[in-house]
Amino acid sequence: MKVGNCMTRNVQVANPEQSIREVAQIMGKLDAGVMPVGDHDRLVGMITDRDIAIRGVALGKGPDTKVRDVMSPEVKYCFDDEDVEHVLENMGDLQVRRLPVLNRDKRLVGIISLGDLATSSEAAEAGEALSDISKPGGEHSQTAH
Repeated sequence: MKVGNCMTRNVQVANPEQSIREVAQIMGKLDAGVMPVGDHDRLVGMITDRDIAIRGVALGKGPDTKVRDVMSPEVKYCFDDEDVEHVLENMGDLQVRRLPVLNRDKRLVGIISLGDLATSSEAAEAGEALSDISKPGGEHSQTAH
């Protein structure tokens, strides 16, 4: 199965100049825990509700703090025409639960999550990826920053 067959489409993009309060409100309305961050048609980062809590609130930053100050600037992504099995393996290796999905023109076309994959026919592979993701530490650990 290809990523494009099971990803979430119509992803809202945050701007690095938006406040974390505004992005948190949008996340609440969308019932989403992550948003890609774009600047002038380029994907420049990702922001999660956890980034807001740990890199923002826990460090004493206020609600008017800019997204760029708490986002993860390193963007890992996959392509919509990639095989799900390959992407799941990468998610496990990277210890991430979600990846933005780009087309081959490097335009954002969606986001893929373990939840998307677990509800598709790839449930067993999603379980393996979750096992790898759930190991302590890793490059994307909040305590590593």
